Amino acid sequence: MKIDSTEFGSITIAGRTYPHDVLIRLSGEVVKRKKKLSKQVYGSSHTISRDEAEFVYEQGGETLVLGAGQYGNVHLSPEAAEFFEQHQCRVLLQPTAAAIKTYNHAGGKTIGLFHVTC
Repeated sequence: MKIDSTEFGSITIAGRTYPHDVLIRLSGEVVKRKKKLSKQVYGSSHTISRDEAEFVYEQGGETLVLGAGQYGNVHLSPEAAEFFEQHQCRVLLQPTAAAIKTYNHAGGKTIGLFHVTC
């Protein structure tokens, strides 16, 4: 699965443009991010909650490439960071444009979560 590009408010993956945050599963399936799992806890989707971390993670996932938005405003809550650490899944947190490059060059079992605004 190759990510083509991003701009504020969208991301283009394999020629298809998505006007919302996305999660790329280990299988390559692209699904809409369930940011309400974080928003209901923190009042914002800029802090990833443990509930969202549990939704994002897949058994066997080795790396999560987390596109933190065009300006890098997204971060993990301490509980989410602990969850990924417990599952031995390293998290690479970068502004979305840089995270796309990282994702496209990643090997192994990599999950992608990309915030497309701020």
